[in-house]
Amino acid sequence: MNIIQVFISIILYFVLFFGISFILNMILKMTWIMAFVYPVIVILIIDRIDTIDYIRSPGTAFSEAIDNIVHVQFFDVVILASGFIGIILAGLTIRYLRKLGYQMF
Repeated sequence: MNIIQVFISIILYFVLFFGISFILNMILKMTWIMAFVYPVIVILIIDRIDTIDYIRSPGTAFSEAIDNIVHVQFFDVVILASGFIGIILAGLTIRYLRKLGYQMF
Protein backbone atom coordinates (compact mmCIF):
# COMPACT_ATOMS: atom_id res chain seq x y z
CA MET A 1 0.00 0.00 0.00
CA ASN A 2 1.29 3.42 -0.91
CA ILE A 3 2.17 5.71 2.02
CA ILE A 4 0.08 8.53 0.52
CA GLN A 5 -2.96 6.22 0.39
CA VAL A 6 -2.40 5.26 4.02
CA PHE A 7 -2.12 8.90 5.11
CA ILE A 8 -5.26 9.94 3.23
CA SER A 9 -7.14 6.87 4.51
CA ILE A 10 -6.20 7.69 8.09
CA ILE A 11 -7.52 11.23 7.72
CA LEU A 12 -10.69 10.08 5.95
CA TYR A 13 -11.55 7.44 8.55
CA PHE A 14 -10.85 9.87 11.39
CA VAL A 15 -13.05 12.61 9.91
CA LEU A 16 -15.78 10.21 8.77
CA PHE A 17 -16.23 8.48 12.11
CA PHE A 18 -15.77 11.71 14.07
CA GLY A 19 -18.62 13.25 12.08
CA ILE A 20 -20.92 10.22 12.28
CA SER A 21 -20.31 9.87 16.00
CA PHE A 22 -20.80 13.59 16.64
CA ILE A 23 -24.13 13.62 14.78
CA LEU A 24 -25.37 10.45 16.51
CA ASN A 25 -24.37 11.91 19.87
CA MET A 26 -26.38 15.06 19.13
CA ILE A 27 -29.46 13.17 17.94
CA LEU A 28 -29.53 10.30 20.44
CA LYS A 29 -27.99 12.12 23.43
CA MET A 30 -25.95 8.98 24.15
CA THR A 31 -22.30 9.99 24.22
CA TRP A 32 -20.56 6.64 23.76
CA ILE A 33 -23.02 4.77 21.52
CA MET A 34 -20.64 4.68 18.54
CA ALA A 35 -17.81 3.33 20.67
CA PHE A 36 -19.91 0.21 21.22
CA VAL A 37 -21.13 -0.01 17.61
CA TYR A 38 -17.69 0.51 16.04
CA PRO A 39 -16.36 -3.04 16.64
CA VAL A 40 -19.34 -4.43 14.72
CA ILE A 41 -18.64 -2.01 11.87
CA VAL A 42 -14.97 -3.05 11.86
CA ILE A 43 -15.86 -6.73 11.70
CA LEU A 44 -18.23 -6.07 8.80
CA ILE A 45 -15.42 -4.21 6.99
CA ILE A 46 -12.73 -6.82 7.65
CA ASP A 47 -14.55 -10.14 7.29
CA ARG A 48 -15.21 -9.99 3.50
CA ILE A 49 -18.28 -12.19 3.93
CA ASP A 50 -21.86 -11.39 2.98
CA THR A 51 -23.96 -10.77 6.06
CA ILE A 52 -26.60 -13.25 4.90
CA ASP A 53 -23.96 -16.02 4.96
CA TYR A 54 -23.88 -15.78 8.75
CA ILE A 55 -27.49 -17.01 8.67
CA ARG A 56 -27.22 -19.52 5.81
CA SER A 57 -24.05 -21.30 6.91
CA PRO A 58 -22.87 -19.95 10.26
CA GLY A 59 -20.10 -22.48 10.87
CA THR A 60 -18.29 -21.74 7.64
CA ALA A 61 -18.94 -18.01 7.82
CA PHE A 62 -17.64 -17.58 11.37
CA SER A 63 -14.53 -19.67 10.79
CA GLU A 64 -13.74 -17.73 7.61
CA ALA A 65 -14.41 -14.42 9.37
CA ILE A 66 -12.04 -15.30 12.22
CA ASP A 67 -9.38 -16.31 9.71
CA ASN A 68 -9.79 -12.99 7.85
CA ILE A 69 -9.66 -10.99 11.09
CA VAL A 70 -6.46 -12.73 12.21
CA HIS A 71 -4.75 -11.95 8.89
CA VAL A 72 -5.41 -8.20 8.86
CA GLN A 73 -2.44 -6.15 7.72
CA PHE A 74 -0.75 -3.55 9.92
CA PHE A 75 -1.81 -0.57 7.82
CA ASP A 76 -5.43 -1.69 7.97
CA VAL A 77 -5.24 -1.79 11.75
CA VAL A 78 -3.75 1.72 11.81
CA ILE A 79 -6.49 3.05 9.51
CA LEU A 80 -9.28 1.43 11.55
CA ALA A 81 -7.69 2.66 14.79
CA SER A 82 -7.79 6.21 13.45
CA GLY A 83 -11.55 5.81 13.02
CA PHE A 84 -11.86 4.71 16.64
CA ILE A 85 -9.77 7.68 17.77
CA GLY A 86 -12.18 9.92 15.85
CA ILE A 87 -15.10 8.35 17.74
CA ILE A 88 -13.42 8.85 21.10
CA LEU A 89 -12.57 12.49 20.31
CA ALA A 90 -16.16 13.13 19.18
CA GLY A 91 -17.41 11.78 22.51
CA LEU A 92 -14.99 13.96 24.43
CA THR A 93 -15.98 16.98 22.33
CA ILE A 94 -19.68 16.38 23.02
CA ARG A 95 -19.02 16.04 26.75
CA TYR A 96 -16.99 19.24 26.74
CA LEU A 97 -19.70 21.17 24.88
CA ARG A 98 -22.38 19.88 27.26
CA LYS A 99 -20.21 20.89 30.20
CA LEU A 100 -19.98 24.41 28.76
CA GLY A 101 -23.76 24.57 28.72
CA TYR A 102 -24.60 24.02 25.07
CA GLN A 103 -28.03 22.39 25.27
CA MET A 104 -28.09 21.25 21.65
CA PHE A 105 -25.26 18.87 22.41
